Amino acid sequence: MEENIDKKPKKSLKKWLISHTHLFLLPLLMVLFFTGASAYNYFAQADNYIKWGSPDENANYVFSKLFAEEGQLSFFEKYNLYAADIIHPRSFRSDNGSLKPVSFLGIILIYGTLAKVLRTAAIPFFTPAIAALGLLFYFLFIKNVFGKKVAIISTALLSFFPVYIYYSARSMFHNVLFTVFLIVSLYFITLLKKVSRSNHFWRLSVNGKFAWSWAWAALAGSFAGLALLTRTSELIWFLPVLFLIWVFNIKRLGLTRLIIFISFLFLSLLPMLYWNQILYGSVLQGGYTEINRSLAAVSSSFNSGAEHVGNQIWQSFNKFIFYFGFHPYESAKAFYYYFVKMFPWLFAGAILGFLLLVFKIRKWQKRHYLYILCLLVLSAILILYYGSWQFNDNPDPKSFTIGNSYTRYWLPIYLGFIPLVAFFISRFSQFILGWLKPGSGKNFSAFLVRLAIVSLIAISSIMFVSFGSEEGLVYTYYKFRATKYEYQQVLANTKENSVIVTEYHDKVLFPERKVIQGLLTDPNMNFYYARLAERLPVYYYNFSFPPKDMDYLNSRLLANVGLNIKLVKEISSDFSLYELYKLPPIEIE
Repeated sequence: MEENIDKKPKKSLKKWLISHTHLFLLPLLMVLFFTGASAYNYFAQADNYIKWGSPDENANYVFSKLFAEEGQLSFFEKYNLYAADIIHPRSFRSDNGSLKPVSFLGIILIYGTLAKVLRTAAIPFFTPAIAALGLLFYFLFIKNVFGKKVAIISTALLSFFPVYIYYSARSMFHNVLFTVFLIVSLYFITLLKKVSRSNHFWRLSVNGKFAWSWAWAALAGSFAGLALLTRTSELIWFLPVLFLIWVFNIKRLGLTRLIIFISFLFLSLLPMLYWNQILYGSVLQGGYTEINRSLAAVSSSFNSGAEHVGNQIWQSFNKFIFYFGFHPYESAKAFYYYFVKMFPWLFAGAILGFLLLVFKIRKWQKRHYLYILCLLVLSAILILYYGSWQFNDNPDPKSFTIGNSYTRYWLPIYLGFIPLVAFFISRFSQFILGWLKPGSGKNFSAFLVRLAIVSLIAISSIMFVSFGSEEGLVYTYYKFRATKYEYQQVLANTKENSVIVTEYHDKVLFPERKVIQGLLTDPNMNFYYARLAERLPVYYYNFSFPPKDMDYLNSRLLANVGLNIKLVKEISSDFSLYELYKLPPIEIE
């Protein structure tokens, strides 16, 4: 026995390192990712200047902080009772003076709860931390589908993927949080399948069932529920994907684990249902008015008479799914600009990787068929659904940048295609080193080739997310810091209890000042400005007016409602601060 042990060949350190790359590479990638993604907010929000680049981010932060400090998701603005609820920034809504979130409540409830323990100062860094942890679960999930080699390459590519970095740095968007919860849920689903048919020592028998498989089902359902809590609209593709997973594994998963999964999914959604009832009057109502109307239309179809009810339900359901229309051509165009052209290495690599997989289709297992089918289904739905919309996040409609909404909405598509690129890189490295004989360093050489390819993609990705467009993180940082001067000047030249009418700066000036998102061109809005001017100082902050426009406003548009406008201060070369004041009443002799 001892002779046999002594004669066993010892593995070299080099071989051990290659076979256990993930043990040191994963923690390194997670630390580097968290540091890099956190740097944006750490430097941009220095000196207690906690501001955000979009209305959605601002609303999510304000309400997360409010929930952490006061346990509330609304606050009262009494002056809205005089002005038809117009005093609120974008991504807020006001109902009879009560300001509430417009977006999904998940990120607010989750981050607000975490902030109660970790302090509100940590809120900007929650998403980078969760995204870094998501790298670990992404590795574990892909490993259970394609193996360890593809998983480690995929995780390395994801850690440098521009969209994942960008929306982790822009940390109050909820897309990365949703995606991580989705990955964790999928990982536990794959673990559930493994436990149900393996002889793992953790498998414990309880009433003829496996306790650990029940635990995995509960965790999978819980994180699926958290994902939907964060972005409920993703039900349109998430439910079909879950259905496909169940159909492919109907015998393995069984009824008990399905019930456990659904039960814990529902439990995770209870906080949202509770707050929906409090804020919007129904567990099925949310902050989005359009979604509420669509749900009401679907509900009314079910409640209508039997005649033509099927057609009514289909029309209502179709309107709910494609509220903004169904435009395949626009969807294809968006896919070209935000996938093919923006990330050519991802598109080309995924195509080549898929072709290599097809060549080995005889070796496919059920999990490979399921993965490809789910990826195609979710991609088709997301591309047609969001591609049919027209987003104008960038003021230039001809600009296709990483900051446009398509990239964050299509994050699950990008993450789904990355393993195909990793599979291609793995096979390509073996192909170009095929002439090396076994034992001559082939494995290590292949490792170096894969490392070189991933490094080139990483450098390109970092350059793109930093400098790739006017919305790259470096340019965004300098623009963001430039607004700090405007913020300081506007606050210094306005009274504390004042309201500021502005078109784009509401996300910067709120909550330190009351804000109205608007212009001076709408007579109805001007009427309410006049009503507010009787009770509060009212200011206007936007692009500077030339003298002729000032004359027109004072003689016509504003004069019609008893207002006048005067310059307070030129804040920058483009923007000026004005005061709107009531004209004295005309005395008739």
